Amino acid sequence: MALILYKWLMMVFLQWAPMQPDVHPFYVSVTEVHQHTPNGNLEITCKIFTDDFEHTLRNANPGVRIDLLRKDMQDEMQPLIASYIKQHLKLYVNGSPVYIQMIGYEQEEEGIISYFESTPVKSVQQLKVWSNLLYEYKEEQMNLFHITVNGKRKSFKLNHPEQQMEVSF
Repeated sequence: MALILYKWLMMVFLQWAPMQPDVHPFYVSVTEVHQHTPNGNLEITCKIFTDDFEHTLRNANPGVRIDLLRKDMQDEMQPLIASYIKQHLKLYVNGSPVYIQMIGYEQEEEGIISYFESTPVKSVQQLKVWSNLLYEYKEEQMNLFHITVNGKRKSFKLNHPEQQMEVSF
């Protein structure tokens, strides 16, 4: 958590400091997975720096105008975000793949937060995460994960090129 706070503070500081183009000190995403106990759905949020995400989406969709900050383009951007995240983030509960559907996204501070929900999951004993979010953009990319099931929270990170981690509850 301190690392995330440090990155956000560094981004504010670097807005006033001279800087080379396309350089900032950290390349990180934060994904939270929370089991919504009444219906068993997993609620997933992914927070990714806007400039990094736009660059990645432009490379993945050549010739398509990408602007995640324009409200009037949200309907066009949502399928691109959903497709990218579904290709680069996969969840498995008790060994079985979990289908996720995008609910929407919003811009907050320097990042884009996208919201997903899974189909109902009866019980989570093991949750395996496979992710390579933004690995094609920067080798320094790190992806942080916070998983909460039955009130128990577990956190881990994947540094490029690591792609999977499994937690038990």
